[in-house]
Amino acid sequence: MSERKLFGTDGIRGKANEYPMTPEVALRVGKAVASIFRNNGKHSIVIGKDTRRSGYMLETALTAGIVSMGVDVFLVGPMPTPAIAKLTTSLSADAGIVLSASHNPADDNGIKIFDSEGYKLSDETEHKIESIVLSDEEIKNSDGTVGKAFRIDEAQGRYIEFAKSTVKNIHLSGLKLVLDCANGAGYSVAPKIFSELGAEVITLFHKPDGNNINDGCGALFPEKMSEKVKEHKADLGIALDGDADRAIVCNELGEIVHGDAILALAAVELKKRNKLANDTAVITIMSNLGLHKFLEKNEIKPVSVKVGDRYVIEEMRKNNYTFGGEQSGHIVFGDYTTTGDGIISALQLLRLMKVTEKKLSELVSPLEFFPQLLVNVKVKEKKPFSELFGVEEKIKAAEKDLGSDGRIIVRYSGTENIARIMVEGKNEEEIKKISDSISEAISTEIGE
Repeated sequence: MSERKLFGTDGIRGKANEYPMTPEVALRVGKAVASIFRNNGKHSIVIGKDTRRSGYMLETALTAGIVSMGVDVFLVGPMPTPAIAKLTTSLSADAGIVLSASHNPADDNGIKIFDSEGYKLSDETEHKIESIVLSDEEIKNSDGTVGKAFRIDEAQGRYIEFAKSTVKNIHLSGLKLVLDCANGAGYSVAPKIFSELGAEVITLFHKPDGNNINDGCGALFPEKMSEKVKEHKADLGIALDGDADRAIVCNELGEIVHGDAILALAAVELKKRNKLANDTAVITIMSNLGLHKFLEKNEIKPVSVKVGDRYVIEEMRKNNYTFGGEQSGHIVFGDYTTTGDGIISALQLLRLMKVTEKKLSELVSPLEFFPQLLVNVKVKEKKPFSELFGVEEKIKAAEKDLGSDGRIIVRYSGTENIARIMVEGKNEEEIKKISDSISEAISTEIGE
């Protein structure tokens, strides 16, 4: 398969109103998606978005492309990415499209696509769409029909009821939450879900203006959530990212509890309830060695895949596993969702707190993780690390020093011009020196 020119690890992404995130490209993407998926016979596609101002521009262009191919469009407005996946199946649509750049700044945007079952597309299908979009040929509608666009007013209600059902509408009375909506896609539905289940909800960053999504808030900036948890003596803090497909949480002490800890707690709980297929959890290469050891201690098999929740889900589907996720907070409860869902992850954690009558700090206290340092370096090009001899030399020397008590992962982001460095080991001072050394070598050779 030829090198990708549009799609990254999570759809198409870039600066809004600049190639490829232009109305012209969005129009052709709409036509291409419609031409491929209309063969299912339903002739409808769901479009949702986050709160970026550019969403209006791209939504209009996508809609024009789709209806020109004789396919109807269901417009649901700002909704979490996982809600679009669920609504695609709920509305029996051929596909679902989300306009979002997730945790990226407001001037970026992206296009994510789901199939009729609510799953992200395979590499092969993305390649097919890419080939059509980038060809010089006109994308024709052979039968000349034109579709319609409809606003689905009850879309929010459908997702809210679905989310609550995943915890069997357990009552959360007595629990106080701080909820940071990142001024993003979850700003409307998330507070309703938690409050309707009986929790006391203190909501932050829930007034989007088109430009303030992820601006000093949400999953990338959980500090304010932590402060409010301590200030209000709350039981849990939840920080969603821009499209609410993941969440970062903190305990009642304001201490951040990362995705690996949630994965560990949820996997053990699912096994106790005989809900963990094949006693296996699918994780990524970025997951902490401590998670591996904890899972193995509890007779749960960890299966590692490359970074990206789509690869977690592909592995789950291929081998009929029901649970997996990423350290970043993308958690997939396969019995309920077809993609990561920050709201449902938080609900499952709250359910565990409620049934055990334990604080989150008590639940995570048995977990032991290796010190891990994650560093991003902006780069001007994504040159293979094997060709960066200074970098490769530093990595090999560090790996030799760490031995079996640590590891190093250096990779490029699939959505940004960033090199990501992860160093893990028993000694924090040592991994800091290693991280600094590799970062400096990358900056010297290909730094922005």
